[in-house]
Amino acid sequence: MSELVASLRLVQTSETAFLATAARAAHRIVDGAPRILDDHLAAPLLGSRAEELLAYHRQHGDHPILAGARAQTVVRSAFAETALAAFVHRGPSQYLLLGAGLDSSAYRLDLTGVPVFEVDQPATQAAKRAALAAAGISAADVTFVPAGGPLPAALVGAGFDVARPTFVTWLGVVMYLSPAEVEQTVAELASTLAPGSELVFDHMLPADLRDAEGNNYAAQVSAVAAAGGEPWRSTWSPASAAAMLTRHGWQVLAQPDTRTAVPAAMWTRSDALRPLGLASLTHARLEN
Repeated sequence: MSELVASLRLVQTSETAFLATAARAAHRIVDGAPRILDDHLAAPLLGSRAEELLAYHRQHGDHPILAGARAQTVVRSAFAETALAAFVHRGPSQYLLLGAGLDSSAYRLDLTGVPVFEVDQPATQAAKRAALAAAGISAADVTFVPAGGPLPAALVGAGFDVARPTFVTWLGVVMYLSPAEVEQTVAELASTLAPGSELVFDHMLPADLRDAEGNNYAAQVSAVAAAGGEPWRSTWSPASAAAMLTRHGWQVLAQPDTRTAVPAAMWTRSDALRPLGLASLTHARLEN
């Protein structure tokens, strides 16, 4: 199965986005009921690479690495989207996606009246916009903010309203950043966003907090990632993530693992999808 594991090689930022999106798309194809996330736009966003990337899941869907990738990606998106829905229901808001990749939530969810800002590398954004256009999906209500400079200035320059409460997702990114970079971003968000804004991000757990399957996944995938120039650079326990957030004025609301981030009934299933003890999600609110 070495060629299968090699298919997870994270050669560049855009490749990370494609692999995560392939996992979300494959959940609708490979896995049975119950469906954790119904991302019907994931496959179209893969564009010309859909057949190539989905073939691995179709042919080897029971492999623990691919099943683990599907579990991680659909659970984190499902958790974030549930929290987003509750947030926008409470009143005027904005939606900010850091490291948006090929995330389809802005085009799939009912976000009428909610300004959306996607931040990512220009190459990734160009690929996404091309895929959206090819699939006939309108991006008229989304503002693309190229990454590369100071985040606050980039957001304000793109029309971001710093006085409007904002829901922020930061999915599949933190493990590729150093602890200092993660904390700097959290601090920049705290200094830019309106009180009451919320943040959801996922983070890899330290080895001593993972289960055997999680450590096996981490050993294989992180080695391939490092060989491709994308090493995993940080792990966070729930306690260390909470302490870091607290230092910058955030109140932690929830820190579920993969199993508890979705309803328990989601794990009553007969396919290969299992909740690895690999990562945690953190949901926090910026205090007044």
